Amino acid sequence: MSTRAVLEVIALDVEDAVAAQAGGADRLELVTDMAADGLTPPAGTVAAIRAAVDIDVRVMLRLADGFAAGDVERLVRVAGEMRRPGAEQFVLGFLDAHGGVDLDAVERVVGVLDGCRWTFHRAIDRAADRDALRKQLGDLPGLDAYLTAGSAGGVDGGLPTLLAEARRCGEPGYEQQLLVGGGLRLDHVPGLLAGGIDAFHIGGAARPEGWDGPVSAEAVAEWRRVLDGCTGPAWGAGRGGWRSPAPAVPPAPTLPTLASLERGDLHRPGRHECPRIDVVAGVVRAHPGCPSGTTARGLAG
Repeated sequence: MSTRAVLEVIALDVEDAVAAQAGGADRLELVTDMAADGLTPPAGTVAAIRAAVDIDVRVMLRLADGFAAGDVERLVRVAGEMRRPGAEQFVLGFLDAHGGVDLDAVERVVGVLDGCRWTFHRAIDRAADRDALRKQLGDLPGLDAYLTAGSAGGVDGGLPTLLAEARRCGEPGYEQQLLVGGGLRLDHVPGLLAGGIDAFHIGGAARPEGWDGPVSAEAVAEWRRVLDGCTGPAWGAGRGGWRSPAPAVPPAPTLPTLASLERGDLHRPGRHECPRIDVVAGVVRAHPGCPSGTTARGLAG
């Protein structure tokens, strides 16, 4: 069984999807309208992307900004319609007015997905009680991941929660994969990997020109190299993907230990410090002289 970490990239269109796959993404989260933090895309976009790439695609089921389900009847209808152009995996998640999971809305939508795999998105980071939410959702068919930063403010503030939840893997309500996204940077990766987290989600970090620009295959490949330990050629070689030799690892200054990551005392790289870091004997080490990663944004990450 592969131990390769999962890299999921937000795609808005076919150009994004092709570039993400070329850079080494394992999966796409397909959305539209990032000004609203990611809504359900048109069926035509789903069909075009399914035809253009052969990696997994998860389609957002969300009709309006915020975390309320809104018009549940319409939501259920749209979920069913997304199956026709080939959607087989989904992203969804709804809260009630008190910050609890809207179990009725979630169950009704999941009921028309015919057992398809799905992610509960970053609504969990706004939940009043994330432990209770996970236990309420734990037995729903198809749920296999939570997209989470560990906190509403992003990964910087959520590291202790993410690492604590990773240690509970396998407990009731904690069988699903943690997919970390939302303010995720490259310098977060080694501590998260060391803590047992093996799935990562990026949006803005894959777009050097910001959300007005497309996904960059090179930016995705940089994440792929870091996730794969900066060894060997970039992922995608032999699959038509972007390829570049892995850089040599020079001596580097010592940064905070993994214990400090759990306390939330994460080193924040300066403008000219490198976010590509390794864990050696439990110590985080940096590679000087490389560009900093770009912060992701929004509900979709």
